[in-house]
Amino acid sequence: MSTPSGHEAPHLPAEEEASSAAAWDGDTGTLRVESRRALVALVKGPFLTAERQAQNWRALMADTDAIRSRLADMYLDLVIDAERGVAFIRNAQTQDDDAPQVVRTRSMTLMDTALLLHLRRELVSAQAGQRVIIGRDEVFEQLSGYREATSTDAALFAKRIKSSWDTMVSLGILQRTPATQAEGRFEISPVLRLVFGPDEITALREVYTQMLTGRQGDVSDPDETLQAQFDGEADDVEDQS
Repeated sequence: MSTPSGHEAPHLPAEEEASSAAAWDGDTGTLRVESRRALVALVKGPFLTAERQAQNWRALMADTDAIRSRLADMYLDLVIDAERGVAFIRNAQTQDDDAPQVVRTRSMTLMDTALLLHLRRELVSAQAGQRVIIGRDEVFEQLSGYREATSTDAALFAKRIKSSWDTMVSLGILQRTPATQAEGRFEISPVLRLVFGPDEITALREVYTQMLTGRQGDVSDPDETLQAQFDGEADDVEDQS
């Protein structure tokens, strides 16, 4: 496009370019449509990946600062691991004790805790960049050593493991693969490397140890941030690349 004097008009930032293309009457938003969709995907959670949501990921990479700013307006912090292609949001750690907690927390059972610890151990023991595919039967066998701490009833114990397994699938921590239907095998999401760092894992182990020494039933995760990342169900539908 040229100005009346013949000089080329300066290129407008992406936000300013988009501001003239309102999506509805009264739309004052300035993010591009693609970036708005990426923002919504992050808020809906539980996380966004480059592999499964390529279009949203590209928009996030293109408009990271603007999207981060929109989230900050809602007391939310954006966490991105560009190398592993994973992004998610968490409640911002503010100096204001009365700051709203936008992302809700959830409680964890003893079996949820044990399963999370096991899945993360499998993930971090793999070579860098290697996908970790795991089957339910082998996980059930690995967790059988925890039976004395939860129940002496074999059927009840198996039911609890299945419930925790199904929870991890619904939250996207365990992701479906081409082998899921035929072999029941799932991929462990790399998001566990980000959400559960050394401090959080230590906190989980402490809670688990306390449970093993006599306190049974449901426990609340000791760290709100940990709980917050996995509120809501994962969407199995991938966007268009």
